Amino acid sequence: MDNRSVSHINIASLLFHFLISIYLTNALRCYQTGNFTTNSTYAKNRGLLLSSLASNVTANGGFYTATVGQGADEVYGLALCRADSSSEACSNCVNTTMIDLIEKCPNQKEAISWWAAGDNCIIRYANRSIFGRVEIDPPEIFYNTGDIKFNMEEFDQIWSNLMARLSTKASMGSSKVKFATREADLTPFQKIYALMQCTPDISQSNCNYCLGQAVVQYNNCCHGKQGGGVYTPSCIFRWDLYPFYNNSIADAPTPTPPVSISPHSTNNTISKALVALTCSLFYYRKPKQETKDLDENSSTECPKFNFETIRLATNDFSYHNKLGQGGFGTVYKGVLSNGRVVAVKRLTRNSKQGRVDFKNEVMLVARLQHRNLVRLLGFCSERNERLLIYEYVPNSSLDRFIYDRDKRLLMDWNMRYKIIVGIARGILYLHEDSQLRIIHRDLKVSNILLDEKMNPKISDFGTARLFPIDQSEDATSKIVGTFGYMAPEYVFNGIVSVKSDVFSFGVLILEIITGQKSNKFRIGEEGEGDLITFVSKIFLFLYFSVTLAIEYGQI
Repeated sequence: MDNRSVSHINIASLLFHFLISIYLTNALRCYQTGNFTTNSTYAKNRGLLLSSLASNVTANGGFYTATVGQGADEVYGLALCRADSSSEACSNCVNTTMIDLIEKCPNQKEAISWWAAGDNCIIRYANRSIFGRVEIDPPEIFYNTGDIKFNMEEFDQIWSNLMARLSTKASMGSSKVKFATREADLTPFQKIYALMQCTPDISQSNCNYCLGQAVVQYNNCCHGKQGGGVYTPSCIFRWDLYPFYNNSIADAPTPTPPVSISPHSTNNTISKALVALTCSLFYYRKPKQETKDLDENSSTECPKFNFETIRLATNDFSYHNKLGQGGFGTVYKGVLSNGRVVAVKRLTRNSKQGRVDFKNEVMLVARLQHRNLVRLLGFCSERNERLLIYEYVPNSSLDRFIYDRDKRLLMDWNMRYKIIVGIARGILYLHEDSQLRIIHRDLKVSNILLDEKMNPKISDFGTARLFPIDQSEDATSKIVGTFGYMAPEYVFNGIVSVKSDVFSFGVLILEIITGQKSNKFRIGEEGEGDLITFVSKIFLFLYFSVTLAIEYGQI
């Protein structure tokens, strides 16, 4: 075989690596073994379970098991990351897969997902015990459509020997990890690369059995193909003609036994966190000017797109491409001719405010470059259309998570803290660190977008106000924004300042912590109230408690 043939094989394998990632995005099974209702105890327990998997898997070496609830409402779950993946890749995979499971299996009592982001993790939950048991159904089988170009008899012998040795090596792993990779020489220029892994809670013999069955299933399906594999609930197996794994595997800490989580502890945790984080605002200090976050572009020019280009990218603004709708327009998902995915805001044609917002965003946002601000890629103004083209942010807006009963349980405190800090950095950039001083004036959860790693990005600058760099406040007769997020001095006196955004940011923090809307806040069975009023009472209680303690010498 000449070098040209080897090169063609490598190119085909790289293409397969890309295509297989797309294919496995849907590698998810919702079992039809029973359903639950949205407001049921099982639904709450499932949310708590998935949240615990996401927040504990990396600290436990990439494998974590837990149970939540009792009796018929008990939920069992596990998360397994591929042993050659980094902690960051593991965490991102589990967090993304949690969201995928909630969306695609909204009321099934059992489900499993093998996520496609580098096939880095397996997530399972069920209403029965799944720990220490080998299960090979349902399998997820995938393969490259290209055929093997070698002598098949010789190839089969090399391939089979490799799989047998690899299965033995992986199954002989410890209780920490059952994982192995191995290569075999096919020609002087070409190797076969393979990877196998079992959940470490099953025995050596069961692991070897699971991997053996996976190999048999693959051969029955896909013999003669140029790469592929099989994923089952208890083990994974993959091979290809190029190196697709990381050989540097760090020792993992011993996995903890299944953890039982009490669903009744959640309210106390939220209450304590609410008090602690809210009180910490008293001690807030503005950090030193950031330098690493900034990627300032002093150019005011914003690329102009042709309307026909955007029409084709959005499939003629198809309903199926619709991402959402706001007060002054609709947002669509689009794919440009170069393959780049974008979000297109189509402003309402006859809206006077829409025309103002359009000009505002084109003039301001094009000059802003920060990792916590959504990026404006260009605009289109023709055929009486006003379009804004943004980077596509896959996880939608923050309100889709914190107001959802199930999804907000997936957001552990580390993730919520990360989102809060990211929003703060974006606001600091707007107020202090960019070449312009900009007051956003409409900071709210629906205007915070989340990327694939759940990093926040502030969006929607249609109502933003540009200030001279040495000016911090001004008066206006036109009040814009969203009630509940607007500062009192702005609503009643028209005073707009950096403090206006800080007030909105405070409301955002409270909503992120509690997972509730500020104007529809519920405490126990007392009905709905106002979140800010509730927190104000906590502040007053703390203030008088501390004052009395000081007065009587207790502090």
